[in-house]
Amino acid sequence: MSPRRVVVTGLGVVSPVGIGADVAWDALVGGRSGITDITLFDTAGYDVHVAGEVKGFDVAQHMDPKDARRHDRNTHFAVAASGEALRDAGLLNGDGLDPSQADRDRFGMVIGTGIGGIGLISDGIKTLNERGVDRVSPFLLPNMIPDAASGMVAIRYGLRGPNMAVVSACATGGHAIGEAMEAIVRGQADLMLGAGTEAVVVPIALAGFSQMKALGTPIDPDSGEYNPAIASRPFDATRNGFVVSEGCAVLVLEEAEHANARGATPIAEVIGYGSSSDAFHMAAPAERGEGNQRAMRAALERAAIGPEEVGYINAHGTSTPLNDKYESVAIESVFGDHSRKLAISSTKSMTGHMMGAAGAFEGFVCAKVLETGCIPPTINLRHPDPDLTLDYVPNQARAADVRVALSNSMGLGGHNSTVILRRWGD
Repeated sequence: MSPRRVVVTGLGVVSPVGIGADVAWDALVGGRSGITDITLFDTAGYDVHVAGEVKGFDVAQHMDPKDARRHDRNTHFAVAASGEALRDAGLLNGDGLDPSQADRDRFGMVIGTGIGGIGLISDGIKTLNERGVDRVSPFLLPNMIPDAASGMVAIRYGLRGPNMAVVSACATGGHAIGEAMEAIVRGQADLMLGAGTEAVVVPIALAGFSQMKALGTPIDPDSGEYNPAIASRPFDATRNGFVVSEGCAVLVLEEAEHANARGATPIAEVIGYGSSSDAFHMAAPAERGEGNQRAMRAALERAAIGPEEVGYINAHGTSTPLNDKYESVAIESVFGDHSRKLAISSTKSMTGHMMGAAGAFEGFVCAKVLETGCIPPTINLRHPDPDLTLDYVPNQARAADVRVALSNSMGLGGHNSTVILRRWGD
């Protein structure tokens, strides 16, 4: 039997740089930041007041209001982005799956999240403490768990195939795409959603990250002026931390012959996936990005390609001193002399760090780079770090003939995921 090939046939996005895949992509290519002052809650007393919030999101357009009230914001995002991705793939008939396009028993999903329903949990604890046991919602537990989003998306769109959530901190989105791909390759499904979702702009999360001293400051290093859009500056010599962000990205993954039979047009092909653990530290990356190196090598081996075939890397690129340094070292170690020919960018410079959704969003970016021939920039890169000498596509988008793109993701606990996509038809 020939290997089952997996293609991307639909995209859905809810993000700080826009709601909808086309809107978000236009913002990225235009180098527009989605990082602003926090409006979701009062940040008085916090050291940091900026985040990558999703603006203008109306859950009533995507969910029944009663259901929406019972669910966390991360589930709202997942339902909305999944709907867009399914429509983009031509799989919906009205609000449900079109049975002429797919067998719902062969259509599943892996929708991951780093933290799950942290907002719902926070609200539940507040209710318990202020109003007593009897006022805690009976819907709290089933709707706060990490797999609430994957369960709700399946219910909303009638998808009855393999269904799970993966949780690996900020590597989650890459793992979701990779594991969804493998389910199709194994023959367990013909279609899968590979997705990450996160709604972590909540008081307790901001407080925790602030106490870790991990967050970037919105002070322009040149003028000294306050500017939220400057807070995330990956690979810049003045970088000093990441920006908490929220959102969701969904990729419809489909067995290639299944897509061809129904007349779908592939956006890209998913060809490689690697996963590893640093086994080093809960918060700090392994020296020289050793775990990231192994994930990239595993993905290249799974894709059966050489390092020289990769043209673009969407870096994890968080804007922290150690991550950006060690990821660059890892790329140099894996790609050797070819690392000098690679175009590398961090879209977190515009979105902030979407945590469990980041890897899925950056998989979406790789698919669009392959489809459009345009590489989004790393904005705010005005002071080159003399120790970081790769091509980080500073400040301006770039036209490029990219045939293979790679996405790196790394998370607390030492989790690493790498996904590789190829332009369809090459």
